[in-house]
Order: sequence, then structure tokens, then C-alpha cells
Amino acid sequence: MSAVAKSPGSLAIAARTEHSMTVLTLEGVLDTSNSTALRNCIMKATIDQPSAILVDVTGLQAAAESAWSAFISVRWEVGTQPDVPIVLVCGHRAAREAIARSGVGRFMPVYPTEKSAMTGINRLARRTLRRIDAQLPANLTSLRESRRLVREWLTAWSQTALIPVALVVVNVFVENVLEHTGSDPLMQIESDGATATIAVSDGSAAPARRLASPLTGIDVSGLAIVAALSRAWGSTPTSSGKTVWAVIGPESQL
Repeated sequence: MSAVAKSPGSLAIAARTEHSMTVLTLEGVLDTSNSTALRNCIMKATIDQPSAILVDVTGLQAAAESAWSAFISVRWEVGTQPDVPIVLVCGHRAAREAIARSGVGRFMPVYPTEKSAMTGINRLARRTLRRIDAQLPANLTSLRESRRLVREWLTAWSQTALIPVALVVVNVFVENVLEHTGSDPLMQIESDGATATIAVSDGSAAPARRLASPLTGIDVSGLAIVAALSRAWGSTPTSSGKTVWAVIGPESQL
């Protein structure tokens, strides 16, 4: 086993090759000071397109439960290979539960042992995962174009039932980017056949938050609507800003 990186925040990353799979073993403390180093290491491992990437976090502690979301951001970084399955291994039940609460498990399955992860990887290799993205301009034409692309992509993927909710979600996300960041929105859609994930990235590090009205105390924002319609949603930091995402499924109805 050879050390790949050691970040200033006491995060050690070691790598080995197991058949055609890359295994990364992490030790230390995960926090905001080294989450970028973690993301970069995993993204670098995807470049050679191994059959899968297994990340063992048994020896890793999170400074805060929210620190686990660094793994979510890997899924939305530009250039990440969506066809390379990424799974986590954690031998501690409490940590697995914390990872699940953070939402990571929706994008990277978490297993208690390497053996169970290997079995899971074999199942993931047989799935059909579709993903497409589009860079949009920082002007109001992006609202119409994002809706057009969502309709086109989900129709091509035979997921027309998800289109009404997907249109609402992408409109909220793109509108927020234009109104609050001035960035060029990067829209990404991912589907496993049963659900779809809509994500929009921008160049602002400020997280997307639901805000209640100062007059009524009631949250009637676009993000409140997204939260009501989606299976899960979140705002995840990336190396260039953030990604706001939502998972929708057959139960997501207007």
C-alpha cells in the first residue's frame, strides 16, 4: 500500500489496486480544511477508469456530521466519470448511520466490509446509469432552455412521468443561481431508471438555504417547494462553488 496524499488537516489517503478496482483507505479527521484534498484524490482515481472505486472510511472521523457531504460533491464535480461506481466501506455502525443521515448513501452505497462492498459493486456494474449536463449562460434565457432540456432528456429516457416535477425543480435551481450568484449555471441530470437527480452548480460558495418570510415566519420559497416535491435535496460545496441537487421518484407528484 502506498501513500497517495496527506493533507494539512491530518487526513492520510493510501491507495492500492485490487484486480481492476482502486481501493482508497482514509485515516484521520475529515473537516473543511481537507475536504477539497479528498475530493481531488477520488476524482483523480477516476481518470484511469477503474472498474470501481472503493473508499474505506473505517479509520476516518468526521469533525462534524456535515463533513461527510464532501463525498456527495465528488458526484457533481465537472469531469468525474459517472460510469465508475464509487462505494464506501465503514466498519463502525454509528458512522454508517451518520453517513446515511448526511445523504451520501443516495449517491454512494455504504457497506460494513470490503467483501460486502465487492458484492454490491457487482450489482452496480449491471445497472444502467444515464447522465448528461449542459452549461447555461448567466441570463434569463437559461430558464427556458433548462426546462426544454429536462423535458427532452427525460422523454428520451422514458421517464415522462417525472417531467412536471423536474421542470419545477430545475426552474427553482436555475432562477436562484441567476438571482443570487451571477454565475453561469451548470445543469446536470442523472437517472438510474427509477429516479432522477436534478443538480445545478454555480460559482458561489454560499450554501442554498430555505428562508422564512420575515413577516409571516412561513417559508414559501422555491426551495421549500423543492423540499416538498422531492425525495431528498441538498446544497453541497464543490471546488469551484456549490451544487444544489434534488432526487425525485415516482412518488414525486404535483
